[in-house]
Amino acid sequence: MQVYLDNAATTKMSKSAINAMLPYMDGIYGNPSSLHSAGQKASEALVGARERIARLLGCEAREITFTSGGSEADNQAIISAARIGGKKGKKHIISTTFEHHAVLHTLNRLEKEGFEITLLDVHENGIVLPGQVAEAIREDTCLVTIMYANNEIGTIQPVREIGAVCRERGVLFHTDAVQAAGHLPINVREQNIDMLSLSAHKFHGPKGIGVLYAKKGILLSNLIEGGAQERGKRAGTENIPAIMGMTAALEEAYSHINENTEKITALRDRLIAGISEIPHSILNGDAKKRLPGNVNFCFEGIEGESLLLLLDGKGVFASSGSACTSGSLEPSHVLLAIGRVHDIAHGSLRLSLSDENTEEEIDYTIETVKNVVEYLRGMSPVWRDLINGKKEFIIK
Repeated sequence: MQVYLDNAATTKMSKSAINAMLPYMDGIYGNPSSLHSAGQKASEALVGARERIARLLGCEAREITFTSGGSEADNQAIISAARIGGKKGKKHIISTTFEHHAVLHTLNRLEKEGFEITLLDVHENGIVLPGQVAEAIREDTCLVTIMYANNEIGTIQPVREIGAVCRERGVLFHTDAVQAAGHLPINVREQNIDMLSLSAHKFHGPKGIGVLYAKKGILLSNLIEGGAQERGKRAGTENIPAIMGMTAALEEAYSHINENTEKITALRDRLIAGISEIPHSILNGDAKKRLPGNVNFCFEGIEGESLLLLLDGKGVFASSGSACTSGSLEPSHVLLAIGRVHDIAHGSLRLSLSDENTEEEIDYTIETVKNVVEYLRGMSPVWRDLINGKKEFIIK
């Protein structure tokens, strides 16, 4: 049996997305900037897609900018807010210690340019509290950027409440919603969100396409120069097939969100219950305030890379954290942020589900993880020392 449980890294494209793309790869292939009828047909599709995405997010079409994905959208949102704040002498930005590296690395870049960055600590359950944000905001704060749902441990942040704090204090609020879009309800107006990033391949759309929502009145800084596309804020011929695939995928995701959430949550809880039976294992992040499809565990006495390789050999495709840092030997910065020590953080496993997974697959995964963990511990001198009492267990 093969079980794909790495949907937080990327999802399989849906038939709806593929079918939506095909006409724009063959019959309607014009450049939307061209004045002839072939170009204008593509332009009409682009306008329509922008309006459809805007309806799903609860905003206006002119507030939508198409990007190459979540990382570009994060970069443009944060840099734009920094430039706006810098012109007013406001050079303080608030974020958290467990953001995606697309956010953290952008903040590092801005810090070198003279901006002061405050990274809020995350509680052990993986939740940032609105009160923390309120306490951190200063007179010179120009931006708060906090992810909607964490990409590794799946915890859902109180975005509406954090946004309300920012709105009251006159500070721009950006949220990286890459893991949330298509899986959690989003309404940027009701949730007090000024800027939002999403990426299509996280909700069964194509790779290489995403969205930046920026509230009307926010002047975006260009990352790419060269043309008048996207209202002059992102040069380059628009990827119409990918945009159409993304739009279809997001519409489909939200049209089935209630039933999918119910199904996936049940599978998630079944998986958590089964893996929790493994001695000296611990669930990372809040048990309930997490994405429907996210399961993240640490196992004492083993190394995560070996766990992944053996699971792969048995047909279970998983990860230990963000796909963007899969080549790193360092423990997850997210797990360190919630208080896991290095030795424990190294033994992590992320399983991320979709609506295509079944109970049979979940039961197979539980049994497989149990067997592999037992096998690895049987080979581990660290585990031997723990069992013999030479070392003390960290995970009780």
